[in-house]
Amino acid sequence: MLIVSEKEIQNRLDFDNPWWDSNIGIDDVYRKWPRRSYFAPFFDLVQSKSVKRAIILMGPRRVGKTVMAFQGIQGLLDKGIPGTSILYASLETPLYTGIPLEKLVLMFINRFGHKKNSDVYVFFDEIQYLRDWEVHLKSLVDSYPNYRFVATGSAAAALKLKSTESGAGRFTDFVLPPLTFAEYLRFIDREEALIATQITNVEEREVRTYSARDISELNREFCNYLNYGGYPEAVMSPNIQADTSKYIKSDIIDKVLLRDLPSLYGISDIQELNRLFTTLAYNTGNEVTLEALSQSAGVAKNTIKRYLEYLEAAFLIKRVNRIDQHARHFKRITAFKVYLTNASMRSALFGHIELDSDAMGYLTETAIYSQWLHSETIERLHYARWNDGEVDMVDISKSDQKPSWLVEVKWSDRPTVDTHELDNCVQFTKKNKLGSPLVTTKTVQTTITYQGVEFRFTPSSVYAYTVGANLLRRIQTRGGTLANRNS
Repeated sequence: MLIVSEKEIQNRLDFDNPWWDSNIGIDDVYRKWPRRSYFAPFFDLVQSKSVKRAIILMGPRRVGKTVMAFQGIQGLLDKGIPGTSILYASLETPLYTGIPLEKLVLMFINRFGHKKNSDVYVFFDEIQYLRDWEVHLKSLVDSYPNYRFVATGSAAAALKLKSTESGAGRFTDFVLPPLTFAEYLRFIDREEALIATQITNVEEREVRTYSARDISELNREFCNYLNYGGYPEAVMSPNIQADTSKYIKSDIIDKVLLRDLPSLYGISDIQELNRLFTTLAYNTGNEVTLEALSQSAGVAKNTIKRYLEYLEAAFLIKRVNRIDQHARHFKRITAFKVYLTNASMRSALFGHIELDSDAMGYLTETAIYSQWLHSETIERLHYARWNDGEVDMVDISKSDQKPSWLVEVKWSDRPTVDTHELDNCVQFTKKNKLGSPLVTTKTVQTTITYQGVEFRFTPSSVYAYTVGANLLRRIQTRGGTLANRNS
């Protein structure tokens, strides 16, 4: 049996690290990509040596983790870090199969004569392909406390599970979600053309409000965002936009369902998992029950419970729990809503949608919920449903477990005229003594008082932009993201 030689490994490392022998930096393909709004806080973590932890850059497939890693490498080179002090290795490369991380690091150290206190940066891409990666990485962090280790991975469930179990005190998780609508507009360079920003000072605090310069054109881009806009590569490629089914379904969804999750959790009946996800994707934004899912997908209820946990850990779905009209939780959770973390997945599975498609309402709600994935607020969001009413989105305060605001999501201007559609919001608002509810529309931005309650109306596309823009601005100004956590 042939064994991979050290010479072959070294040749591959030379190929993957062109900055060792030249000043050209990273490949032009990665240079041309816009930097995501998450890059600044990520790069701050890469440079920081105050805490001796490895950075685990995790998230769904194809959201730009590898690109961000390369952009981080270029950032280091631009700051004067010698190329010979930066190691990059993609563990998806067959040549590295079964090779301990420490062996790759030692080959790098010996090649350039680095010491334990040298200023060294090590990037491991697709780290989940190494068995027991968390044990190897933890050992490296302990053995080389002055080195900075960065690991990326697409099998988010594996990374989340393993970094929590074995990386206590050694890993910092950095979650990179799909593109927000605000990032999408920046990627296509249409933010300034479509969004008007007004800045006011309220009690010495800067407040930004947004409106559409051209609501028809903004809604067209919002529809494009729902079809493919969560994935940077799709946004950058007209060819992918023309066939999102092939790209998103085959390269993203299927790899998670058919490879990542089965290998991690030992799932034997892959078709069961696939049927359940297909059912959930079609019903994104709808209330479901375990009983209904069991009948529809043909999967036992106990199995569905496990599969839901796996799909959520893999960043494919987000479950939202129900409260009643008094904002009280149910003792027994029998019904809940499931949202895709990226509305583009539904379009890839069931075809592109248009502005007047029947699914626009549910996908709009899905997209708005997905903007909150970039914040810890997502864990406080619920929907309210009672015998004769429902409210789409309610924020429950952590401190007193009481509702602080509500949003009703509509892809229609009808509620601004037929105010009886606001009766549920009036009931919930008065029972819980809330301020002005926000109702999203298709095109109208206005304020109306109905039954003694002041309603604020804003187009759904503007609200989706507002949530994403405000959260990203907070990330950039504070130098960190609420999606990060220490393990």
